[in-house]
Amino acid sequence: MAHFDRHLPHLHRSRLSQAAALCLLSFSASGWAQTATSTSAADAPTLGTVTVTTRNAATATSSAAGFGDEEVLRTPAAIRLIDAQTLADHHVRRMSDVIQLDASATDSYNAIGYWDYVTLRGFVLDGRYNYRRDGLPISAETALALENRERIELLKGTSGIQAGTSAPGGLVNHVIKRPTERNLRTARLEANSHGNLLGHVDLGGRLGADRAFGYRLNVAAEQMKSHVAGANGHRELVALAADWRLKPGSLLEVELEHSRRSQPGVPGLSLTGSTLPAPNPYTNINRQPWSQPGVMSGLTGSVRYEQAINTDWSWQAQLSRQSLKADDFLAYPYGCYEASTGSYYADRYCPNGDFDLYDFRSLGERRVTEALQWQTRGKLSTTWATHHLTAGIQRNRYTERGNPQADNNAAVGTGNLYSLPALPADATFSDPYTNRTERSTELFVYDHIAWTDALSTWVGLRHSRIERDSIRTNGSRATSYQQSFTTPWLALAWQFRPDYTVYASTGHGIESEVAPGRNRYTNAGEPLAPLKSKQWELGVKTASASGSASATVFGITRPRAGDAGACDVAGSCTRRADGDDRHTGLEVTTQRRLGAFSVDGSIMWLSAQRRGSSISPELNGQRPTNVPARVARVGLTYAVAGVPGLSLQSMVSHEGRRNVLPDASVKLPSWTRVDLGLKYQTRLAGQPATWRMGVQNVLNRRYFKEAPYQYSHVYLFPAAPRTVTVSLEAGF
Repeated sequence: MAHFDRHLPHLHRSRLSQAAALCLLSFSASGWAQTATSTSAADAPTLGTVTVTTRNAATATSSAAGFGDEEVLRTPAAIRLIDAQTLADHHVRRMSDVIQLDASATDSYNAIGYWDYVTLRGFVLDGRYNYRRDGLPISAETALALENRERIELLKGTSGIQAGTSAPGGLVNHVIKRPTERNLRTARLEANSHGNLLGHVDLGGRLGADRAFGYRLNVAAEQMKSHVAGANGHRELVALAADWRLKPGSLLEVELEHSRRSQPGVPGLSLTGSTLPAPNPYTNINRQPWSQPGVMSGLTGSVRYEQAINTDWSWQAQLSRQSLKADDFLAYPYGCYEASTGSYYADRYCPNGDFDLYDFRSLGERRVTEALQWQTRGKLSTTWATHHLTAGIQRNRYTERGNPQADNNAAVGTGNLYSLPALPADATFSDPYTNRTERSTELFVYDHIAWTDALSTWVGLRHSRIERDSIRTNGSRATSYQQSFTTPWLALAWQFRPDYTVYASTGHGIESEVAPGRNRYTNAGEPLAPLKSKQWELGVKTASASGSASATVFGITRPRAGDAGACDVAGSCTRRADGDDRHTGLEVTTQRRLGAFSVDGSIMWLSAQRRGSSISPELNGQRPTNVPARVARVGLTYAVAGVPGLSLQSMVSHEGRRNVLPDASVKLPSWTRVDLGLKYQTRLAGQPATWRMGVQNVLNRRYFKEAPYQYSHVYLFPAAPRTVTVSLEAGF
């Protein structure tokens, strides 16, 4: 969880941790080679050709749904692929920038200097369970670099088909750049109007006899200059991917990535009494004399071996390890005591802009995510149908460790939103950290049954067993439990024309929760029954060489849990299930070329409602906080006929009103942002080159882009001011 989850002196939440360890990839290429048997090229089974995703929507493939590399057109799921070129065209640096490219995605506490939260279809994705890297789980509770990503895949909907436990809404899969068939030598230099400077080199190619060995190297460094004073930092990335075609039908892939980011955090603002303050994008409450940058580093690696058995069957083994470390610092505001009236504002600032300021420090947080997966895929033909089968087992382990933190009951003093006075530090490391260990074993089987060339059914089943333990560093509040459950998924798809598919699907997802091990709970340390989300979806999609379009109607019901009782003394509180959230909506997307114009647009209408709560019945029928009823992202590109290679670009993003407080007594106004840009493709010194310029928030509008309500506190995040970015990407 983010640092704000723990920065609550009255709740003492300690859920962020990170882990540092060395990623040991103890697979020897020569060892694999020695075990390979000699097979003639003519008789050897072969694997499918490894390809780089292109912009041809008719042939674009994705493995996000778990059924292997299927054409997106034929897959009965809503999947958005955002490739590396699109990321570069929009000057994307972090996941919070990716959000601006699809209407199903919105922000949820995306602060400068910290990691990003993604909301899909109105549900906040869980940083520990809803993110994948080449299909295997990773933690998103870190600064994720994007320079070595081939594409970002957004799988929208209930994610139980791909994850044992996860929040509903979907999954984010990071697909890593792999070696290229032709030599690749590109360099990119990018700068913006705030003084930010980024350099990035991307090298790839193949070597050796028969070009059997491939490599891809990405190196990036960024001097981060923020529009907010006191929030400058820097980051670095070194990432290497390699493969070895050991023999026909055998492929060994290895990749390793090291990243580091150092930057002070900028906490969110809040209500002043019952009103919204002015959305000043330059306000930084974390500007105390003792403020320090937060540092996040990560070492991630994976090994994947694929072997063809015959022309129809193959097996694959994959191992990944992500090791993260962080030192977290923040001067953060939380609530306010108004001395003149004796009032305490627990979820906001005082009407005059005062707030209680706390000094948070957590050093040496560590987390490790490990995954091992084996699966086999193949085709089985019968009299009535052809079965495309996938079956396998996945073993995951997650650990997080930390040290006592400075996250104390007493504020260091009273700050003010408008004067930001200097206050004394309080680096007393007395708050215990919660260490966690989680293990899961998941068995899965998927069957894509082709009854005819046009009609298919898709059946998926995943059985999971989880084991979870937690204990604070002082030995208190220990919890331990095990659970088993099965998540099914079923879909029907009809390709009624070569470039059109209509589908219907239904599926389940699971979230697992345990009552905190505190004496205030009557069921302390006991697990709740698995919280089962349910989804249905109807969609139609089309794809051709000129583009794609889709329309999807969906519904997701997610159970909720809450604390019943006074919860202020021992034995006064019970953690239990308490109603649900129901989200139903319509998504329409299009990416298409129309002569000199290209359009990339998406719109989502979302009805979201709290239902069945007996703990807080006054909230039934209300829309959850920070969930807009409508979102639109429309991009338009015009290729200038008179200047070959030149194109003009525009992007309009709109998000509707949203609730700031659970009772809807305060709402955040809707907002619209306009971005403009141009792109010029030419040649420099005989090599291809691309000039890009973008102006974000061209009208320099001031507004709050999001209003997350986290742990009973309101947070408000102003949008960034007008920013001009220029870049040059060239081959050499």
